[in-house]
Amino acid sequence: MKEDLVHYLRQGREVMLWKLDGASEYDVRRPIVPTGTNLLGLVKHLASVETGYFGDVFGRPFPEALPWTADDAEPNADLWATADESREYIVDLYRRVWAHSDETIDTLDLDSIGVVPWWPPERRNVTLHRVLLHMIAETHRHAGHADILRELVDGSVGLRSDNANLDAGFDWAVYRRRLEQVARAAAK
Repeated sequence: MKEDLVHYLRQGREVMLWKLDGASEYDVRRPIVPTGTNLLGLVKHLASVETGYFGDVFGRPFPEALPWTADDAEPNADLWATADESREYIVDLYRRVWAHSDETIDTLDLDSIGVVPWWPPERRNVTLHRVLLHMIAETHRHAGHADILRELVDGSVGLRSDNANLDAGFDWAVYRRRLEQVARAAAK
């Protein structure tokens, strides 16, 4: 069971990095939607979140300080990369976090207990199994965000670089126009 959970976590992680491939420095950083969500910020956020769940929760803190997670950091500092934080830095950080997280996962049993201090007291005591499920959901949720952002940036879509997961012969423009017509008709 642990192997299955790790597989899905790793799959989500890889998708997050793949969504950066081939996009310009501007496009990985620019806020695409009104809340400012951006591709590189999603990767930075997930790196930050993993350090907490697979590090602090199980008494195995990530060895590097992340200033954007400090109590005095500006709001949402983990959701965007500063001009001084290169794409390479954020990607390398995420990979270092993976290694640290994977070490925690490999070392502990699924029923090992940790404490999530930022959760309500009645739910703070968790198992590694619960944290793995939580991080799979969190990672794939943000991978879905990244899918949409990347499609809005340059039309790139798909599950993986080797699997667009869409019918290449399908006329998506005609399909979209049809859906627009249906939406307008239903709104009348």
